Amino acid sequence: MKEANMAVPVNIGALLQSDLLEDAAYRDDGLCVVGIFGKSNMQPGPLKESLINTLADKHIFSLFGGAEDGGTADSHIQAFYNQENRVLYLLLSSVCDSRQLLRACQSLSAGTGHSDAHDFWKGLDRQHCLHLLYMFSVCHVLLLVHPNQTFDVTYDRLFRALDALRQKVLPLIRAAIKDCPVSKEWKVNCRPCPPRLLFVFQMNGTLKISANGESGGNPDKPKKHSPRRRLQHALEDQIYRIFRKSRVLTNQSSNCLFTVPANQAFVYVIPAVDEDPVGALIGQLRSNCILCDQDSTTSVSGPRRYQQMRRSARQSSCSGDSGTMSMGGQLVDCSLKEFLWQHVELVLTKKGFDDSVGRNPQPSHFELPTYSKWVQVASRLHQVLISNTDEEIAELATKVQSQLKVLEGFLEADTKFSENRCQKALPLAHSAYQSNLPHNYTTTVHKNQLAQALRVYSQHARGVAFQRYALQLHEDCYKFWSNGHQLCEERSLTDQHCVHKFHLLPQPGEKPDMDRNPPVLNHNSRGRSTSSCNCGRKQAPREDPFDIQAANHDFYQMLEEKCCGKLERIEFPVFQPSTPDPAPACNQAQRLPCEASGSGEAERLKEPSTAQSHTPGDTSLSLALSLGQSTDSLGPYGDGDGTEAQVQQKRPSLVDRQPSTVEYLPGMMHSGCPKGLLPKFSSWSLVKLGPAKSYNCHTGLEQPGFVPGSSFLLPWDLVIRSRSEEDTGLTEPLDGGTSSWPAPNKTLVGKRGSTGGLGRSRRRDDMARAFVGFEYEDSRGRRFISSGPDKIVKVLGPGGAKDPATRVLNTDMPLYIPSPSQGRGLKPHYAQLARLFIVVPDAPLEVTLTPQVQPGPPPCPVFHPEQTDLVLPPDGFWVLRFPYSYATERGPCYPPKENQPLNNYKVLRGILRATTANPVPQ
Repeated sequence: MKEANMAVPVNIGALLQSDLLEDAAYRDDGLCVVGIFGKSNMQPGPLKESLINTLADKHIFSLFGGAEDGGTADSHIQAFYNQENRVLYLLLSSVCDSRQLLRACQSLSAGTGHSDAHDFWKGLDRQHCLHLLYMFSVCHVLLLVHPNQTFDVTYDRLFRALDALRQKVLPLIRAAIKDCPVSKEWKVNCRPCPPRLLFVFQMNGTLKISANGESGGNPDKPKKHSPRRRLQHALEDQIYRIFRKSRVLTNQSSNCLFTVPANQAFVYVIPAVDEDPVGALIGQLRSNCILCDQDSTTSVSGPRRYQQMRRSARQSSCSGDSGTMSMGGQLVDCSLKEFLWQHVELVLTKKGFDDSVGRNPQPSHFELPTYSKWVQVASRLHQVLISNTDEEIAELATKVQSQLKVLEGFLEADTKFSENRCQKALPLAHSAYQSNLPHNYTTTVHKNQLAQALRVYSQHARGVAFQRYALQLHEDCYKFWSNGHQLCEERSLTDQHCVHKFHLLPQPGEKPDMDRNPPVLNHNSRGRSTSSCNCGRKQAPREDPFDIQAANHDFYQMLEEKCCGKLERIEFPVFQPSTPDPAPACNQAQRLPCEASGSGEAERLKEPSTAQSHTPGDTSLSLALSLGQSTDSLGPYGDGDGTEAQVQQKRPSLVDRQPSTVEYLPGMMHSGCPKGLLPKFSSWSLVKLGPAKSYNCHTGLEQPGFVPGSSFLLPWDLVIRSRSEEDTGLTEPLDGGTSSWPAPNKTLVGKRGSTGGLGRSRRRDDMARAFVGFEYEDSRGRRFISSGPDKIVKVLGPGGAKDPATRVLNTDMPLYIPSPSQGRGLKPHYAQLARLFIVVPDAPLEVTLTPQVQPGPPPCPVFHPEQTDLVLPPDGFWVLRFPYSYATERGPCYPPKENQPLNNYKVLRGILRATTANPVPQ
């Protein structure tokens, strides 16, 4: 760096890396290093830069920014070396300056969170502290610049933090400068001397000084000191007391971060700039005229005289002296350069600072280095504390960064307050979470209580630690819930929660174990109901089921051993495995859109699942009845006008569609199931109670649980017409439709053998009576027969039910209706369609049973047995038992809630069709 380049400020890093060619006259002289730091406000010109311009009497720093405004918000040190005066100025710019603060605000994006912004600002503060520690380690004199005349007490906390940080990193700095050519004292203390700290304040417009130097009071009584000097003395006393109280300053100066002189002024107040520009120009013109009068005796003229006038005017204006001579006996106020130079002279004359006080003051070390020696030490410290670029001392720089945690207690006071506040709010939030909690509870209760705890927490917690302690609240509440308070999340098929805490299901052959963690238990909702067996002649209590096999198969299988195990029945086709380990089907191609999410394997692993690995029930049905026959018959539900020939056309050949023996259907049979699959058990049952005469229409069903007068089946009158010879073999539907009734004004035949008229075309009509009953059963075992969607059979006298069965056969019957015997609670009790009783008379009739149930609103599929078109032989009393619960591969179809309409849960019309059977050929 040539002499021509010394007149501009450079970055400290560039200065230390460059080779400065000093003049031979100054090469061996000592060097005084002056550091300048502090704060600035939004004043027209930067205060710290203007001070160096004033001290050096040169325009060194640009007062209006320029290209530098495009820089970053990081702290940086600029250096200016004045060889003539042997002073090196170091100027620290940080986020405390208005320019740097503006850049920092611009670098923050709009979406930055509160916590991230706080970390950003604290990172800048830590960087500022490292730069300050560097300046306190390489400077002799430090100037703290403040934009008003009041002392900022936050510097006390800052200096205590820097002192603690310096003590922590002192061994690391010693290791870094151990090879530098400086004295032993410098190497031990890691600084040329305890730096002296001076304070420069700028007076704002609130404190005015009159023309005669008085700010008020009695003008006749002159004072010894000017108001500005009295302000300086007051600030000195205040600053000294604060630093002594906080032990930033002690008796021994060698142990302190900095010192202040005992017998010299260390506070300087720059007077306020006159706000009247016209008056300022007139005053400057007046001073120039006075200067001309005073210098009239001299023979100076021309350009030299003009330069002398400019220098005098600039000194008077830049120094801001309110008076340059004694007025009224007051002492003369010194200029800023004179204030600083009395301390710099002590350095350059190698006298040093003797700032220790007390009874036995210890002299502090002092060294005046040459520029080359200072550069070597400053370069090593710069690499350790700031740049971290040298690979040799990278380990030391890393250790220095690890010691920055000592700054947290001093610089992050708001963080500490926030943490204390949030820590006090946590117990209140925990109490809010645990209030009115049962011993075991579900995820929904946990989330509701957690939301309440967060509301209480947000009322008391404040600051940057809010989010961190909110996450801790989440974790604490979850740990409390999962540590023995978590309720089993499984729901029964009736939509009730399991009452046990979180547990595992026992494996096949494994016994329940309460002592394990988690325990091994079966699901239990403590819900009990009363249900009847397949035929309805025996009732027994049952547990609330959690899987479809326990609901629709196991309970009825258990009662069959005691009641209806020996009855004649029609078996439904079920899965017959051909491999020892069959798997549930997972083909989603032919399922309904509402059923297409969730494979059979996933449902098999989850509880309550419809795909449990149970052994298939024993069945004696051959594979002659296939799934394909049932799925093809689900098009028009209950047309009622199909003949036997049409039914035969719907049934494909058994060779074309055979059920799989490798994969089973993981649920119940419904309209959305893939074809060619059968379940491992049937959820339906069709048994025969006896011949048709076993039902007495005068006494009704003699079974337990029926509401009195509601156990009578509905009569279903079917007309059997005897044809003439040319009509022999034709069939006609007799399902109760319009085609089975005579034309208007035509009398029906009442008795067998009676005639209906005269002529060759007369025919003989016979009447057969069947009986049908839709039986509903509620959870308490109350049963009744329904004579319509909203009507219950009620027979008070002899003779049986009078309402015909055509109404219930030609309409959609509800799957759930309100029970006639409601309890005392507000929750309504529903009775569910449980059985269909059919009495087929001993007549040439063919009654076809096609049950189709839709247990929910669309897109709920339609459930049906594994075989739909079931032909009931004559002379029989049959009972079709409906499933207790309905479930697809995705999960169960829950019963309706209180606010759900019941008309969405229905049994489709056309469940029974009656046709005249073909006569047996003679």
